[in-house]
Amino acid sequence: MIPYSMLDLSPVPEGSSAADALANTLDLARHAEALGFNRFWLAEHHNMVGIASAATSVVIGHVAAGTKTIRVGAGGVMLPNHAPLVIAEQFGTLATLFPDRIDLGLGRAPGTDMATARALRRSLENGDNFPQDVLELIGYFEPEVPEQRVRAFPGTGTQVPVWILGSSLYGAQLAAHFGLPYAFASHFAPAALDQAVEIYRETYRPSQRWPRPHFMLAVNVFAAPTDREAAYLRSSMQQAFANLRTGRPGPLPRPVEDIDAVIDPSMRPMVDEALRVSAVGSPDTVERQLGALIDRYRPDEVIMTGQIHDHAARKASFTIAAEAMQSLGAARTAAQ
Repeated sequence: MIPYSMLDLSPVPEGSSAADALANTLDLARHAEALGFNRFWLAEHHNMVGIASAATSVVIGHVAAGTKTIRVGAGGVMLPNHAPLVIAEQFGTLATLFPDRIDLGLGRAPGTDMATARALRRSLENGDNFPQDVLELIGYFEPEVPEQRVRAFPGTGTQVPVWILGSSLYGAQLAAHFGLPYAFASHFAPAALDQAVEIYRETYRPSQRWPRPHFMLAVNVFAAPTDREAAYLRSSMQQAFANLRTGRPGPLPRPVEDIDAVIDPSMRPMVDEALRVSAVGSPDTVERQLGALIDRYRPDEVIMTGQIHDHAARKASFTIAAEAMQSLGAARTAAQ
């Protein structure tokens, strides 16, 4: 069975607080663990009142402490915002506290607007140093070598798994060159997905830890008892995406019955294209759509996300998604 994982942005729904969002994140992680999810990842975003995971490593520690077996990590940390040594110390500490449970996904974007990027006190040119920073960071997780003057402690020798995240060909090329696992942000930027996957697999250089390429496909999932109910749940994410693209980010909107009544008609095609790598519908519909995506892209792992306003409905959606992945896995095993 293909491993399935979860990406949570700790969304803050309209009418709720950051405290509510973080409590929901821990509850969702425990739910994911019980459902057999492989990983539970959180992402770094700044200056967004609808996302509560800005201090990503802190939230990862909170989730890891409140769960037992599920891997917990960053999907991801935006490395240009940070000195590699600081991230190595943070994630080395997490790996020391929670051995063999911590992942570190690295992104090249700032994860925010330019004004906020400046407020983070890192140069806006640091993206150009991304390959060097990745190698420096990985080096801090390796066993200490003689005469090493700078070390991450805790961190040295923890060998935290490092992933490259991306939504363009750059990340695919870098992950392949370094022999690292690769997660594509197809849940919101799928335009280069097909080409990126092809480049990653065809140019992959085996590494000691990853002798074969490992590609993770990101999929939005909005599942409910009926297709209509699932479309209703998805409308929150559609509104949130449209608001973000028009410079009006905010808390996760309440769902609506008629999405076309609240989104500008000129914006709808862009929203649909951005969110097209999705499974939306009843259990049968979601299983069929997930199966089609798996058949097309042949991922080594699927990571599912879904910003749903009602927390109980979000948990129910991921329950349906997990059952769909288990059913698909059983069907493929029986066919072999």
